[in-house]
Amino acid sequence: MTRLDVGDGFDVHEYRHGLKLLKQDRETMALENRNDFACPACGDAFERLFVSEKRENTFGNPGGPFCLVRTDDQVLVLTHR
Repeated sequence: MTRLDVGDGFDVHEYRHGLKLLKQDRETMALENRNDFACPACGDAFERLFVSEKRENTFGNPGGPFCLVRTDDQVLVLTHR
């Protein structure tokens, strides 16, 4: 299982072969993990990934465990099974 590398920020294009874009606007995107990539925070497989360049974000109940990862320019929210 390949762990997402966020050491120099997160580039979705490096992982596009295993992530399905569900929704995107100017500053956010939601993706589904189709390749069992590993979470950069805990190392476990994740189900969905939310990437935001916005300073503030509001979330509903993700329905299970989740991890947060901060890069210089983005916040990543990864939900787990």
